[in-house]
Amino acid sequence: MGLTWVIIVILILLVAIYIAIYNGLQKAKIHAQEAWSQIDVQLKRRNDLIPNLVETVKGYAKHESQTFEKVVELRNQLVNTPASDHQKQMEVSNQITDSLKSIFALSENYPDLKANQNFLKLQEELTNTENKIAYSRQLYNSTVAFFDQKLATFPSNLVAKIHGFTKMNYLETPTQEKVVPQVKF
Repeated sequence: MGLTWVIIVILILLVAIYIAIYNGLQKAKIHAQEAWSQIDVQLKRRNDLIPNLVETVKGYAKHESQTFEKVVELRNQLVNTPASDHQKQMEVSNQITDSLKSIFALSENYPDLKANQNFLKLQEELTNTENKIAYSRQLYNSTVAFFDQKLATFPSNLVAKIHGFTKMNYLETPTQEKVVPQVKF
C-alpha cells in the first residue's frame, strides 16, 4: 500500500512539472509575440507621422519630390507587408529610417523649414519614435533569446518537441548599417 502512494505522488509530481514547463514555454512565446506587437505599434505611429512630415516639408522644398515620393512609397510598402513577415517589415522600416534622415538633412538647406515649429515638432516625434523602435527591437530580441533558450535546454526541449514549439528568429541589423562610417576632417 505504501509503494502505491509513493508511485502516485511521483506521477503527480511529474505531471505538475510537465505542466509548469509547458506553461513556461507558452508564457515565453506570448511574451515574444507581445514584444513584436510593441514594434508594430511604433511602426504604425511612425507611419501616421510621415504624411504630416512630408506635407510640411513639401511646401519648402518643392524640387525634392523624389525624396518625398520614396518615403511615401516605402510607407505604403510597409503598410502592405503581411504582419507575419517580421523580417520584411524590418527591412522596409530600415529603408524608411534612412529616407527620413534625408528629409531631416533637407532642413539644413532651407532655413525657413529649419525654423518651422511644425517641422521641428514632427522631427522630434519621429526621432523619439525611432528610439522607441530601436528599444522595442532590443526587447524583442531579448524575449526571443529567452524563448529559444527554453527550446534548447533540458527538460523543456522535450516538452517543446512534443508540442511543436519552433525557434523564433532574431531581428538582425542590415549589413550596410554595420559598416564603420568614414570620418574625415
